[in-house]
Amino acid sequence: MVNHFLTLADVADVLNISADQAYSLVRSGELRAIKVGGRGQWRIGENDLEDYIQRMYAQTEESIKTPDQTTDV
Repeated sequence: MVNHFLTLADVADVLNISADQAYSLVRSGELRAIKVGGRGQWRIGENDLEDYIQRMYAQTEESIKTPDQTTDV
């Protein structure tokens, strides 16, 4: 199975965030990516983006189940 790759701008568009925020996700290790080409441009596999999205769904569901005790309602 061939993995198609996205640019940081593509990822930012999918997640509705800025390219800088997408870059931060990559630099922090939250979003798996590779550097390609002589200029070291970042590319994110579609599968890696889908994995990230699924992890964020799971994390959100868990935070809803166990709300922060310091938050006032």
